[in-house]
Amino acid sequence: MTTPATRISSICVYCGSQPGHDPAFREAAQVLGRAMAENGIDLVYGGGTKGLMGAVADAVLANGGKAIGIIPEFLMNKEASEQDLGQLTELHVTRDMHERKHMMFERSDAFVTLPGGIGTLEEIVEIMTWAQLGRHIKPMVLANINGFWDPLNALIGHMREAGFIHTGHLVRPLVIESAEQIVPAIQAAAATAGNGQDETIISKM
Repeated sequence: MTTPATRISSICVYCGSQPGHDPAFREAAQVLGRAMAENGIDLVYGGGTKGLMGAVADAVLANGGKAIGIIPEFLMNKEASEQDLGQLTELHVTRDMHERKHMMFERSDAFVTLPGGIGTLEEIVEIMTWAQLGRHIKPMVLANINGFWDPLNALIGHMREAGFIHTGHLVRPLVIESAEQIVPAIQAAAATAGNGQDETIISKM
């Protein structure tokens, strides 16, 4: 692996393209986006302008930060509007989901998962899988707003106890209950363990 960097300059945020029923979810997205901008941390995300995706991007931009959207062409009219996409600092349109996820990984120093649906779950599980396989040591956070990710944490614990998670120490995302604590927790984790990637290995994924 490359020498770990200790400064977090970008965070990939996975979250729903819907707002969810609990107002606390949108509030958490806004708090996170503001904190990232105030700390000079760029947002890397799926490019959507609706739901929690739109909330976090709007908060970053409203507070002087940079929002980097990465979206497959086939989702542009489903999760965003062309006018709103034009407000992003950078917009990358990919051919498919695989290219999107690869680019999001490459552009990010850490990963945060706000509440979301099946797509959100799939994205963070893949990142945890890569960590378990030793492909990266970037900080991972489950933003457990009002206990949203409790079922996932219980499932991971169950799989670990049943003996199906090897090198389990590599699959320990930070579980943060408060959005205000996410950025400080990531910065502390980076200062302790750093983050990095082996470009050769990642390019083969």
